[in-house]
Amino acid sequence: MTSEIQKAVEAGKLSTAAGAALEKLQPGTFVVHKSWGFGQIDAVNFLVSQMTIHFKTKKGHPMQLQYAAETLQAIESDHILAQIAADGAAVKARAKDDAVGLMRSVLTSFGGKATQDQITQAFVPTVFSDADFRKWWEAVKKTLKKDGHFVVPAKKTDPFELRAAPVAHAAQFLAAFTNARQLKDQLNALDQILKNTGEFADPTAQLAPVLATADSQARKNQRLNTAQALEMLLARDEIAEKAGLAKAPDALGVDQVLRDEKRRLVTLIADLPAAKHKRVFAELPAAFGDEWPAVALDFATRGSTRVVTEAARLLVEKGQVETLIKGIDREICDHAITSETLIWLCKERDGAFADLVNPRLLSSIIGALERDQFDENKRDRRLHDLLLNDKELLPDLIASATHEDMRNIMQKLMRTPVFEELNKRSLLGRIIRLFPEMQALVSGDSDAKQETLVVSWESLEKKKIAFDELVNKTIPENIKEISVARSYGDLRENFEFKAAKEMQRVLGRRRSEMERDLSLARGTDFANADTGAVNIGTTITLREIADGRLDIYSILGAWDGVPEKGLVSYQSALAQALLSHKPGEQINVPTEHGERLVEIEKIEAYRKG
Repeated sequence: MTSEIQKAVEAGKLSTAAGAALEKLQPGTFVVHKSWGFGQIDAVNFLVSQMTIHFKTKKGHPMQLQYAAETLQAIESDHILAQIAADGAAVKARAKDDAVGLMRSVLTSFGGKATQDQITQAFVPTVFSDADFRKWWEAVKKTLKKDGHFVVPAKKTDPFELRAAPVAHAAQFLAAFTNARQLKDQLNALDQILKNTGEFADPTAQLAPVLATADSQARKNQRLNTAQALEMLLARDEIAEKAGLAKAPDALGVDQVLRDEKRRLVTLIADLPAAKHKRVFAELPAAFGDEWPAVALDFATRGSTRVVTEAARLLVEKGQVETLIKGIDREICDHAITSETLIWLCKERDGAFADLVNPRLLSSIIGALERDQFDENKRDRRLHDLLLNDKELLPDLIASATHEDMRNIMQKLMRTPVFEELNKRSLLGRIIRLFPEMQALVSGDSDAKQETLVVSWESLEKKKIAFDELVNKTIPENIKEISVARSYGDLRENFEFKAAKEMQRVLGRRRSEMERDLSLARGTDFANADTGAVNIGTTITLREIADGRLDIYSILGAWDGVPEKGLVSYQSALAQALLSHKPGEQINVPTEHGERLVEIEKIEAYRKG
């Protein structure tokens, strides 16, 4: 002991044990406190029996000498915390150049093992920012797994450990599988073997017993733990495939388990990890022969979102697109389509399933949302949020809508309780931007209040021909253009695709407008028009008051205006100014340059020619 420490002990200010400990706690020494963490001693004052420590979180912290001696642990200059305090930049450089060597120093500093939290606290924020550390740490863990000197735990709370001698990975993986007593632990060990199959120098000798054990365990657990047994068989087959090993002739097959569990397949596969779905679906043809498309279709219309995706992918890859389209269409018609299938279909709407994307699908989406809202076991908002957040989805769904379709959709949206008021207004607003005539439904007016359109038989026939050409030629050609443009690749940068989709919306709106107009149109030959006043089907002679000039106009149907021939629609501003007035009356009528005063000279029945 130093003379000052000896005097303090003799004076009773320090215990003998504290005095011995205090010898290691000199100014400049790095220390660790269980509450305050890492620090460095700044000064020791025996006069007031106190020392000052600069902790990481509190500078100049005073501490009584007896308490300091009991609670502070001195650390050597090669301890990782001391290295960081002395030269953090050098440690950061070493982290980049020699991560394995640095981790050996870290674990040695903490007595051979340290948790991830301890390692994080050592490096953040002194050496790395939180984000930089996470990125570095993920790479380091992969490196440590390949180095036999380290035990890398499966659980985040378990410590990383430094081995005295390296262990071959293959032996480690085999030992983990052999020593596992629970089925779940065996599956984890199998997963590690699968990920590291290349580590086995003699796969036949090393892995054949593993495959046999996996088969045995799957048989034992097929009835009580079917999903885990199936997962074990899938892992067994994948290991055998990667290692080039043949399965035993009497081995239990995945296809056999699928056949045995046919009645509850949807539930069974939903219990498997998502990473196993693709492989288990690949077994459906072997398991069910010619019936497999029907089985896969059941998954595509009944499963979880991930199951739907894999089942649909299998059907598409095996050339069963029509089966999938017809199956989904049937579910839509039966009002039985699930939210999960709808989510998948909406995301795949620009592919082979574009024909299913129509107003009927939007009605199904609203119906599914209403059904889910009252299902206590289902509180999934993904479909709800998809309709609100995908700005292109709603326009795509109503692109081919007729006027009647739009009326039904608007009424459904206004009645449904599944959307909050602001969200509902947002959806209605998007529709009205594409179909302005739907504003009447929101404002409280209705089509019943719209006046009948009086049209000539000739113009009505022309409108019908134009409508037929739009529906049977122009719109199908646009659909074909979309399909061709889609084949050009990346839809985000595909100008042709975007232009074709925009034209689809324009054509859809035009179709709706024409359909509405045709439903309101009433044909006439303008015979027996009342010539006692200006009416539809009359020819009027006007005399301009200013210069005496005579003009003759025939007021005809809504679609009959040909101004250069003196034929005007009764909906025109000129006709509206003249209607119901009698011969001899003077009226201000609109022109391109303002109003002019005219007098009605004569009113006659219109005669074509």
